[in-house]
Amino acid sequence: MIQQKMQADQLAALKSGDKTKLEILRYILAHIKNKEIDKKAPPTDEEVVAIVRKQVKELQESIDAFKKGGRNDLVLQNEAQLAIVSIYLPVEISDDELKKEIQRVMEQNKTIYEQNPKALMGICVKELKTKANPQRIVATLNQIVAS
Repeated sequence: MIQQKMQADQLAALKSGDKTKLEILRYILAHIKNKEIDKKAPPTDEEVVAIVRKQVKELQESIDAFKKGGRNDLVLQNEAQLAIVSIYLPVEISDDELKKEIQRVMEQNKTIYEQNPKALMGICVKELKTKANPQRIVATLNQIVAS
């Protein structure tokens, strides 16, 4: 579904002459196509979201690096691309909802948590990565465990 939306937006950007949008959508859709070729099956929405999140992270790192280097032209270009890419990410759940979800996962996996508390981190990220950013999940889990 996300992939189809991106393809439709790519076509609209091509027709309207929006080069920035067209460029970033082509780049992401190429990554999605590579994933499809590797997997030999169409990617799921989860996999597409993971690809988009990776692109957001790369753009954010580029923006930080360009700011340090004083390249304001490239900062603006990457910020424009980041704004376009962010549209395709699902809305993240609130901090309170995230804490409730993590506690639910902790309850479901009590025996694993008692044996190896760090294993819970992987389980939480795997189950909740479509609802929140993995770094946010880990940070919230660490807060819960510390308290």
